[in-house]
Amino acid sequence: MKTITVCMGSSCFSRGNSKNTQIIQNFIEEYNLSDSVQVRGCLCEGECKHGPNIRIDDKLFSNVYSEGLIDLLQHELLQENPQ
Repeated sequence: MKTITVCMGSSCFSRGNSKNTQIIQNFIEEYNLSDSVQVRGCLCEGECKHGPNIRIDDKLFSNVYSEGLIDLLQHELLQENPQ
């Protein structure tokens, strides 16, 4: 199972993770990934100046804005789970 951890610290949340959380949930529903992907929040990742930050398993992705989030999710989640 893949785990997406969304930083919910105030900096990341205000920079875009408030929107990114909904985009991630919609992506998981659209591609029927709820059995293979879990989403959780965390407090600060300690990389505030590079936020918004999202971690997929052990990989930290910084400067994740909504415009590029779908491409990131497709690359990281669908490469092993083709639809």
